Amino acid sequence: MPTPDYMIPAVLLEPFSGLTMPSLLEMISIGCQGAMIFGGVIPFIPQYLDIKRSGNADGFSTFVCLNLLIANILRILFWFGRHFELPLLAQSIIMVFTMLALTEICVRVKHKGEIVASKEHKFSGEAPPRINRTISPVRKFVDFDRAYFWKWTYFESYVQFTVVFTVLVGLTTWLFLDNMYYVETIGFLAVFAEAMLGAPQFHRNFINKSTHGMSKKMVAMWTCGDCFKTGYFIVRHAPAQFWICGMLQVGIDISIFLQVYCYRNKAAIS
Repeated sequence: MPTPDYMIPAVLLEPFSGLTMPSLLEMISIGCQGAMIFGGVIPFIPQYLDIKRSGNADGFSTFVCLNLLIANILRILFWFGRHFELPLLAQSIIMVFTMLALTEICVRVKHKGEIVASKEHKFSGEAPPRINRTISPVRKFVDFDRAYFWKWTYFESYVQFTVVFTVLVGLTTWLFLDNMYYVETIGFLAVFAEAMLGAPQFHRNFINKSTHGMSKKMVAMWTCGDCFKTGYFIVRHAPAQFWICGMLQVGIDISIFLQVYCYRNKAAIS
């Protein structure tokens, strides 16, 4: 019987005979991997937009960025000693650039505010109003002043620190790559530093006795993301360092939410 005109000849379908539609579990797995890669960045978008809109970064601790920079650089180097899943490696690479971008806008906004305050004081002829920040001299990474660590004036200093830290730890890792104890140690330090992500913000809120200037959406996304991430580590049988520190991170997120409740009646910082 001749093949009807509307039917596709079998010879044309032969190259695709080995292809099958992905199963539901495979699609869920792909979705989870995508969430792991980009999910860590999403919580910082509201904070970035808040800082850009308000022109004020006083409520956000830039030491959060330092924590995540160190954590993800160490995690990238840990991968060379113990190959964990590629989505986690991709997440770390993206997070490094995200933290540099967030640090850049914080430094730019703060430096711009100091310039404006300086001009108002110079040309008004009146005593400057009391403000939280002071007009400080230029501070650079190359000054190696521990009192002003991660409080430098220009973004270039933060980039210099990131490069120096990466090179020094990278060379050390290359030398001790065959040492199991060293590899496991940097793996633990990586996830522990990430687990302490919320600690600088918790401390800043405690000192100010206020959560003004901190994006509640960011913390909410932190909590949801950390719960998902910890569950992902457990299900995917990631190294124990990952899920243990993941649970610690969830605990810190909840503590920050408790601060929001405790300081809800406090006057916002000026």
